[in-house]
Amino acid sequence: MKSRWMFAFIMGGMIVGCTRDIQRYGSVIGVKKEALANYKEMHANPWPEVNAQLKECNIRNYSIYLTEFPDGNYYLFSYFEYTGNDFRADMKKMADDPRTQEWWSHTDPMQIPLSNRAQGQWWKTMEEVYHLD
Repeated sequence: MKSRWMFAFIMGGMIVGCTRDIQRYGSVIGVKKEALANYKEMHANPWPEVNAQLKECNIRNYSIYLTEFPDGNYYLFSYFEYTGNDFRADMKKMADDPRTQEWWSHTDPMQIPLSNRAQGQWWKTMEEVYHLD
Protein backbone atom coordinates (compact mmCIF):
# COMPACT_ATOMS: atom_id res chain seq x y z
CA MET A 1 0.00 0.00 0.00
CA LYS A 2 1.23 3.48 -0.83
CA SER A 3 2.40 5.41 2.22
CA ARG A 4 -0.22 7.88 3.34
CA TRP A 5 0.11 11.24 5.00
CA MET A 6 -1.41 10.00 8.24
CA PHE A 7 1.00 7.07 8.37
CA ALA A 8 3.80 9.64 8.16
CA PHE A 9 3.37 10.34 11.83
CA ILE A 10 3.65 6.67 12.73
CA MET A 11 6.59 5.94 10.44
CA GLY A 12 8.45 8.98 11.70
CA GLY A 13 8.08 7.56 15.19
CA MET A 14 7.30 10.96 16.60
CA ILE A 15 4.39 12.28 18.58
CA VAL A 16 4.92 15.99 18.26
CA GLY A 17 2.84 17.20 21.18
CA CYS A 18 0.88 15.76 24.04
CA THR A 19 -1.32 17.42 26.66
CA ARG A 20 -3.70 15.40 28.82
CA ASP A 21 -5.35 12.91 26.45
CA ILE A 22 -4.78 14.96 23.30
CA GLN A 23 -1.86 14.43 20.95
CA ARG A 24 -1.11 17.38 18.68
CA TYR A 25 0.38 16.92 15.20
CA GLY A 26 1.86 19.45 12.79
CA SER A 27 3.14 18.63 9.31
CA VAL A 28 4.13 20.32 6.07
CA ILE A 29 4.12 19.49 2.35
CA GLY A 30 4.56 21.41 -0.88
CA VAL A 31 1.68 22.06 -3.22
CA LYS A 32 1.89 22.63 -6.97
CA LYS A 33 1.20 26.21 -8.01
CA GLU A 34 -0.97 25.07 -10.91
CA ALA A 35 -3.08 22.98 -8.50
CA LEU A 36 -3.81 25.72 -5.95
CA ALA A 37 -7.30 26.61 -7.17
CA ASN A 38 -8.36 22.96 -7.37
CA TYR A 39 -6.82 22.10 -3.99
CA LYS A 40 -8.59 25.02 -2.31
CA GLU A 41 -11.88 24.18 -4.02
CA MET A 42 -11.73 20.54 -2.88
CA HIS A 43 -11.10 21.61 0.70
CA ALA A 44 -13.78 24.31 0.60
CA ASN A 45 -16.23 21.51 -0.27
CA PRO A 46 -14.86 18.37 1.38
CA TRP A 47 -16.63 15.08 0.87
CA PRO A 48 -18.87 14.38 3.88
CA GLU A 49 -17.67 10.76 4.05
CA VAL A 50 -14.05 11.90 4.36
CA ASN A 51 -14.88 14.33 7.16
CA ALA A 52 -16.90 11.61 8.90
CA GLN A 53 -13.97 9.19 8.59
CA LEU A 54 -11.59 11.74 10.14
CA LYS A 55 -13.92 12.13 13.11
CA GLU A 56 -14.46 8.38 13.39
CA CYS A 57 -10.66 8.00 13.59
CA ASN A 58 -10.49 10.46 16.51
CA ILE A 59 -9.13 13.45 14.57
CA ARG A 60 -10.33 16.79 15.94
CA ASN A 61 -9.51 20.47 15.44
CA TYR A 62 -8.02 19.77 12.01
CA SER A 63 -6.80 22.70 9.91
CA ILE A 64 -4.71 23.09 6.76
CA TYR A 65 -3.01 26.42 6.03
CA LEU A 66 -1.48 27.60 2.75
CA THR A 67 1.44 29.99 2.29
CA GLU A 68 3.86 31.12 -0.38
CA PHE A 69 7.53 31.27 0.62
CA PRO A 70 9.87 34.00 -0.67
CA ASP A 71 11.28 31.51 -3.19
CA GLY A 72 7.87 31.41 -4.92
CA ASN A 73 7.01 27.86 -3.79
CA TYR A 74 3.74 27.08 -2.02
CA TYR A 75 3.44 24.99 1.13
CA LEU A 76 0.63 23.49 3.18
CA PHE A 77 0.82 23.31 6.96
CA SER A 78 -1.55 20.92 8.70
CA TYR A 79 -2.49 20.78 12.37
CA PHE A 80 -4.78 18.32 14.11
CA GLU A 81 -5.45 16.83 17.50
CA TYR A 82 -5.78 13.11 18.08
CA THR A 83 -8.12 12.14 20.92
CA GLY A 84 -8.14 8.35 20.62
CA ASN A 85 -6.02 5.75 22.37
CA ASP A 86 -4.68 3.70 19.43
CA PHE A 87 -3.29 6.05 16.77
CA ARG A 88 -1.82 3.27 14.65
CA ALA A 89 -5.14 1.38 14.47
CA ASP A 90 -7.11 4.54 13.71
CA MET A 91 -4.73 5.54 10.91
CA LYS A 92 -4.91 2.06 9.41
CA LYS A 93 -8.71 2.26 9.54
CA MET A 94 -8.57 5.57 7.70
CA ALA A 95 -6.09 4.31 5.11
CA ASP A 96 -8.28 1.27 4.43
CA ASP A 97 -11.40 3.38 3.82
CA PRO A 98 -12.25 3.35 0.07
CA ARG A 99 -13.73 6.87 0.02
CA THR A 100 -10.65 8.30 1.76
CA GLN A 101 -8.43 6.46 -0.72
CA GLU A 102 -10.42 8.05 -3.54
CA TRP A 103 -9.99 11.51 -1.96
CA TRP A 104 -6.24 10.95 -1.70
CA SER A 105 -6.13 9.87 -5.36
CA HIS A 106 -7.22 13.43 -6.18
CA THR A 107 -5.16 15.36 -3.62
CA ASP A 108 -1.85 13.45 -3.77
CA PRO A 109 -0.97 14.49 -7.34
CA MET A 110 -1.35 18.13 -6.27
CA GLN A 111 1.20 17.78 -3.48
CA ILE A 112 5.01 17.83 -3.45
CA PRO A 113 6.49 15.86 -0.55
CA LEU A 114 9.58 17.47 1.01
CA SER A 115 12.86 15.79 0.13
CA ASN A 116 13.97 15.74 3.78
CA ARG A 117 10.94 13.90 5.14
CA ALA A 118 11.50 10.63 6.99
CA GLN A 119 11.31 7.40 5.04
CA GLY A 120 7.68 6.35 4.69
CA GLN A 121 6.28 9.84 5.26
CA TRP A 122 4.12 11.75 2.78
CA TRP A 123 3.66 14.94 4.82
CA LYS A 124 6.79 15.85 6.79
CA THR A 125 6.20 15.88 10.54
CA MET A 126 7.13 18.97 12.49
CA GLU A 127 8.41 19.16 16.04
CA GLU A 128 6.31 21.11 18.47
CA VAL A 129 8.51 23.60 20.28
CA TYR A 130 5.86 25.63 22.09
CA HIS A 131 2.24 25.26 23.17
CA LEU A 132 0.16 27.67 25.23
CA ASP A 133 -2.53 25.74 27.06
